[in-house]
Amino acid sequence: MYHYDAKIALEELQEDALLPHPVKLRDMILRTQLGPQEAQALNHDFQDYLTRFGEIQGVARKVLERLATGQPKSTKIA
Repeated sequence: MYHYDAKIALEELQEDALLPHPVKLRDMILRTQLGPQEAQALNHDFQDYLTRFGEIQGVARKVLERLATGQPKSTKIA
């Protein structure tokens, strides 16, 4: 777990394709000193991230709901 450490979060993203929760990403942004233009650009990118994160959560929920209604495969060993 990266606990608000952007470098560790980036490593995890590259290794495990884990996306940080938007709240934690926002906290990482707030803990970084940025100039006004950089902060504005980063905020724009964060808003895009937030939108897409919500969209993909909706897709994942639909997939998981469908999987939850299915029967698990037999794990019988021959």
